[in-house]
Amino acid sequence: MNRFVASENTGEYVVEGTVSVNEIVRMAKQLLNRRFAKGKVLSAPKDSIDFLKLKLSHLEHEVFSLIFLDNTHKIIQYEEMFRGTIDSSSVYPREVVKRALQLNTAAVIFAHNHPSGNPEPSQSDELITQRLVEALKLMDIRVLDHIVIGGDQNVSMAERGMI
Repeated sequence: MNRFVASENTGEYVVEGTVSVNEIVRMAKQLLNRRFAKGKVLSAPKDSIDFLKLKLSHLEHEVFSLIFLDNTHKIIQYEEMFRGTIDSSSVYPREVVKRALQLNTAAVIFAHNHPSGNPEPSQSDELITQRLVEALKLMDIRVLDHIVIGGDQNVSMAERGMI
């Protein structure tokens, strides 16, 4: 198994020997997990989208996940809260609020995948997003975005003015 190490140049890594596609993906996941470690600040939407694509795009079932953030948008935790079937996932606002309060969360980013590869939010996606926004608002927890991942594509509901 190959290991990658930081090079002398910032932002570059060195790998010795031949590297398979699976090893590259594994290394990319390790790098993104480091970038999304507790205490890191989420400053660029593209970084969170890249992270979420690696976590969710390959799944054959729906997963609804959250990135819990503090008041300066530092990551508290990434968590896959609900697992569904090939075309739906049940999401319970009560459980989301409960978990956000347990983690002393100030803001969240929702994300889920569409195994079909089509990232367009469904009507039920819009409805659950609004229910969650309303529930979390009562606790003074901001919803920054709901990102839908479909294969290598994504839709930001915040960018579309849906949040």
